[in-house]
Amino acid sequence: MQLYNTLSAKEREALIEEAGQERLTISFYQYAHIGNPLIFRNHLFIHWDELDVLGRIYVANEGINAQLSVPAENFGSFKEHLDSISFLKGVRLNIAIEHDNKSFLKLKVKVKKKIVADGLNDATFDVTNKGVHVDAEKFNELIEDPDTVLVDMRNHYESEIGQFKNAITPDVDTFRDSLDIIEKDLEGFKEDKKLVMYCTGGIRCEKASAYYKHKGFKNVYQLEGGIIEYARQAKKKNLENKFIGKNFVFDHRRGERISKDVIAQCHQCGKACDTHVNCANEACHLLFIQCMECEALLNNCCSDNCKQVHALPFEEQKKLRKGKSVSNKIFKKGRSEVLKYKK
Repeated sequence: MQLYNTLSAKEREALIEEAGQERLTISFYQYAHIGNPLIFRNHLFIHWDELDVLGRIYVANEGINAQLSVPAENFGSFKEHLDSISFLKGVRLNIAIEHDNKSFLKLKVKVKKKIVADGLNDATFDVTNKGVHVDAEKFNELIEDPDTVLVDMRNHYESEIGQFKNAITPDVDTFRDSLDIIEKDLEGFKEDKKLVMYCTGGIRCEKASAYYKHKGFKNVYQLEGGIIEYARQAKKKNLENKFIGKNFVFDHRRGERISKDVIAQCHQCGKACDTHVNCANEACHLLFIQCMECEALLNNCCSDNCKQVHALPFEEQKKLRKGKSVSNKIFKKGRSEVLKYKK
């Protein structure tokens, strides 16, 4: 039985174009106690492959984290399958603000130690003992309260292009880096302040809210559904949108515009810009912000050196990167010294 992809990204892209069908980009998560993640992983792959679901899904003993796209015509069947799984029945689905039929080009369902890497090894920490979920309207009220501390639980490259007004935005590369830093910085607020957190779709906040309750914070809240759901509710209910800029997303789009504001700058020339790209040099793949002028000047690369490598024949490029791993640079998020105007 096939439990893996048989098509390349290019082959899948061609099929999507040929089909000409609308696809929905969706994300969801659920913390739960899964006894055998591998069996559950195989179950999902078999059923979702039949529905032409594509995406990146992580399964662990602590739950599931899914970012995917599904043909609009198959959405009903997809939802029916989710509801057939006891702990996923009625799970909140975050529907993307901006759809892209090519947001995902493969179906990858992987078993992980955790659905969100947190670096924690505390057996007494219960991830299901979470904080209070609030909707967009309540969130707007809370963040105007002087007794509220608002924290962005995302990484620096995400908050660089978009954030809520007056939010604390930790300068971190990973979620695991932020947990201890935030606890230390807010040590004096455990008893009398409202700790309100937000992230992209809610999964990091949910774990963080449980962690900070475990660490003694008395009043812990999280934005339900994250920025994605907030934007949807704000538009539907005609609420004031307090998010400025773009919401970084982890698919080929790399961002959804929530407001017209551009709060970031091109990492190469300093011009106002909030478009993330990966360096076209296969031996680099650095993620950074690049404007259209610098894109044309440097041929989609992060530096002159990468531009020169990228211009070489394909076989020569393969020889240069043989035996070298650069996958981590895909999410180095603008830390490279070649970028003059990095955050």
